[in-house]
Amino acid sequence: MNIGIIGAGAIGTAIARALSRAGIEASVANSRGPASLAGLVAELGPGIRAVSALEAAQADLVFLAVNWSKIPAALDGLAPWQGRILVDANNPIEAPAFRPFDLGGQSSSEVVASLAPGARVVKGFNHLPPALLAGDSHAEGGQRVLFLAGDDRQAKDEVVQLAGRLGFAAIDLGGLAAGGRLTQFPGGALTALNLVKFG
Repeated sequence: MNIGIIGAGAIGTAIARALSRAGIEASVANSRGPASLAGLVAELGPGIRAVSALEAAQADLVFLAVNWSKIPAALDGLAPWQGRILVDANNPIEAPAFRPFDLGGQSSSEVVASLAPGARVVKGFNHLPPALLAGDSHAEGGQRVLFLAGDDRQAKDEVVQLAGRLGFAAIDLGGLAAGGRLTQFPGGALTALNLVKFG
């Protein structure tokens, strides 16, 4: 499976680090172009490549990790998705104001899905702080928990498998409307919980 990451901020970089540590190849893109990522890819090694956002979006599985207000611009011109998996690793809030965005009653991932027609959207990789996401996925003799949500069973299964390769224990919370809302910040009941699964 080809993996792309759109966004090289704290979360996107943490995901790239986790993939690199596990020996999984991926491409990463940001709004400033591949040249601006030279230092990051040099640090992470040959398994992580800097590419354009359009190229990253052609991967089988694409992580979206950009500031909430920049999501429409980040996704503009990347369609058609044609059933590729889009992992929404975002939360509808950003510095410096940290005011929640008006989602019109939808979960944040439902909003993302409406901006990426044809993508199979899975909510995940958004509830842990970047340091924990990029760090050792094993803790106290168990595995750190990653919560996932999505409406497409096969897409979720593929993200569960990837999470397992990274050493995490994935827990399926159901669909985007209900499950995705549980981990989105602010307001989600499971936001920022650092749980460990044993056995």
